[in-house]
Amino acid sequence: MKKSFLFLFTLLLILNLQITVNGQPVAPPKALGPVPTARQLAWHEMEQYAFIHFTTNTFTGKEWGYGDESPEVFNPSSIDVNQWVRVVKAAGLKAIVLTCKHHDGFCLWPSKFTDHSVKNSKWKNGKGNVVKMVADACHKNGLKFGVYLSPWDRNRSDYGSESYIEYYRNQLKELFAQYGPVFEMWFDGANGGDGYYGGAKEKRKINAASYYNWSTTLNLVRKMEPEIIFFSDAGPDIRWCGNESGFAGETNWATINTDSIYAGKSGIEKLLNSGQEDGTKYVPAEVDVSIRPGWFYHAEEDSKVKTPEKLFEIYLTSVGRGSNLILNIPPDRRGLFHENDVKALLGWRKLINEAFRTNLASLAEVKADTHRGNSPKYAASNVTDNNKESYWTTDDELTTGSLVIDFKSKKTIKYVMLQEYIKLGQRVKNFAISVWKDDKWDEISRGTTIGYKKIVKLNSTNTERVRITILASKASPVISNIGIY
Repeated sequence: MKKSFLFLFTLLLILNLQITVNGQPVAPPKALGPVPTARQLAWHEMEQYAFIHFTTNTFTGKEWGYGDESPEVFNPSSIDVNQWVRVVKAAGLKAIVLTCKHHDGFCLWPSKFTDHSVKNSKWKNGKGNVVKMVADACHKNGLKFGVYLSPWDRNRSDYGSESYIEYYRNQLKELFAQYGPVFEMWFDGANGGDGYYGGAKEKRKINAASYYNWSTTLNLVRKMEPEIIFFSDAGPDIRWCGNESGFAGETNWATINTDSIYAGKSGIEKLLNSGQEDGTKYVPAEVDVSIRPGWFYHAEEDSKVKTPEKLFEIYLTSVGRGSNLILNIPPDRRGLFHENDVKALLGWRKLINEAFRTNLASLAEVKADTHRGNSPKYAASNVTDNNKESYWTTDDELTTGSLVIDFKSKKTIKYVMLQEYIKLGQRVKNFAISVWKDDKWDEISRGTTIGYKKIVKLNSTNTERVRITILASKASPVISNIGIY
């Protein structure tokens, strides 16, 4: 009994020594600038998910329906949302965001507030409900479910008036009451223009910054779904990346000033793509891109599906630059993912699995030129311990530092993955990667921001040691994870 007590006392003493210097605790760095919320952190960890565009456009061949399409044209011959879910999961995607209503105003659920919906289609004699089918399949199979409800409606006669805002909010209430939980609400910058508008067939303009009164609408949704993530050009939780081509900026700050950014404003693409180093809000970027040239299925694009190699490149320029990837996969007129799309998705997942199967850093020795207070709590070994809550960092006055990963024998390396401990804020401004070659360090790559995740593609290199040097940081760098593949 005495020996057990002595062992426990000694262990506690050792643990206490590890976080103190000269008897004084070594405090962690203070958080810097805006930091992510708990729901933003959970969103970061998802990394990638699917977008599904499916409506009357699928059957008319249009990208943006005018709003005068008959609901009867929506008639998938053999819809199988379980196929969607199986493929999405096999591709490594973590959720589905469904276009419940696009700009044409056609609703994929039997909304009681409009006749322009599946209830007046030929599909299932008007008794079908795509939203319910997809939501149920997601929840049953471990995928999160998100909704896209276009703010613009080219079918509604009252679009542009106060009553339309009430209509839009009523539909949100329907969706969130019946098909939750919903992890993300997605709305874009297409607002106003030519439309059917109940037969008016005219162009209508609205002030996108004020017409929707978004603060009231988002508060309404937040009360129904407290943990939801809102996406738009300006957030408030996640922002657009400024393009639909599949890439975030090489320099990609998760922080940005949102005061002058709103959906539909022109000339903001570059700002959205890079964020702002001294931004006042934490609003990370989401990269939206389609597996095909269009967002809806068109048979003439069957031969234009992105290859696995192209999708892998998109992965590196989205997830690999600290953003999340939302990849659109449009069902065909059968209501199925086309065979070409499925083949590309599974080939893409195979490339990712092969590239990142073995983390060479996990069994390597890691040393740093300095660490905070000389305390093991902040030592270099934390970057390979597979614990997302531990990290290496320096004393407050040091904004540079280096880590050396020693394999002890030569390895072939192609990718370096870095992650900051973003609970304390995004900090790193510049870094360099060097390899040990001919008895000296040879710099082979430089980068700017890291954030939640940075994946650097290298020319295939043989080396026994890799050095990561933080060249500049807004405050003491805080690195939680390094992977080498």
